[in-house]
Amino acid sequence: MFVGMWMTKDVITVTADTLVTEIAVIMSQRRIRRLPVILQEDEISQLLGLVSSQNVLHAFPPDINPLNFFSESNQALREASTTVITLTAKDVMVTNPIVTSPETPIEEVAQLMRDKKIGSLPVMRHGTLVGIITESDLFRAFADIFDPGSHGVRITFDNSRGEDVFPMIAEVTHHHRLRVTSFVSLLKHERPVCVVQVIGTNTEAMLNDIWKSNHQIVSVVHLDQPEQEK
Repeated sequence: MFVGMWMTKDVITVTADTLVTEIAVIMSQRRIRRLPVILQEDEISQLLGLVSSQNVLHAFPPDINPLNFFSESNQALREASTTVITLTAKDVMVTNPIVTSPETPIEEVAQLMRDKKIGSLPVMRHGTLVGIITESDLFRAFADIFDPGSHGVRITFDNSRGEDVFPMIAEVTHHHRLRVTSFVSLLKHERPVCVVQVIGTNTEAMLNDIWKSNHQIVSVVHLDQPEQEK
């Protein structure tokens, strides 16, 4: 899976001259936490920086949270706003943010965001902004990997001894006319495991064959798709 499959393509952006107070309104109303700052030239959206909700919060006094109750009727907020009324995106944005491309594997982005402790990456192609990928997009992507779609089972194998379970899985699933929907090897896990997910009508027969093998099974989870409302 690649970034381009899961990124948000219709990105809400601001310019360098957008007031911080306006950015607070956008974030509050749209319920988003990050806004790319761009310079639009013809069809090229040049990325200048990235404004996060934390950048906006730090621009206001500590007792004011503009993202929670940005309202013209709030006297305290109006007074606080006068102290930051001239601040713009270029005053608070992070310049030269880490970026990625649509062709980058999703797992590389997940590791990068984890290691750098960042919640999103602008997605660039040939120097123009084409999307943004956030931690929420990553959650959706990895949840989709294990979405059964229909009746099936998820089997976890102990792989601490370096067992090659895939040939056996391929053989038994082919024999019982099952389909493998995902296969993940977690070698860096505290307990190295392989997780395979299959769908079909003969999953119990496949499990019987596996129990007879010398491969150690850690868990078996039956995945039944919820019935649709009539």
